[in-house]
Amino acid sequence: MDQDTVPERRDRYLELLRGLTPSQRLRKAADLSVTVRRLAETGIRQQHPDVTPEELRVRMVVRLYGREAAERLYGIVPDDAR
Repeated sequence: MDQDTVPERRDRYLELLRGLTPSQRLRKAADLSVTVRRLAETGIRQQHPDVTPEELRVRMVVRLYGREAAERLYGIVPDDAR
């Protein structure tokens, strides 16, 4: 959690998380994962408005898992992918 978070708010947030059922926690984690992927895709599309679906996939792998993973999966990775 961010160090700028007020300790009382952080503690309350953690208390709320602890009160969730395991399935609610899993749903929350899945929702956060979807949000991260959407934000990454939006960022790539803003930087590269003409990106093809194939290039978007490669750039997403670079952004989420690193260049090495993308190179193993796709071989060629744009030099400016990050």
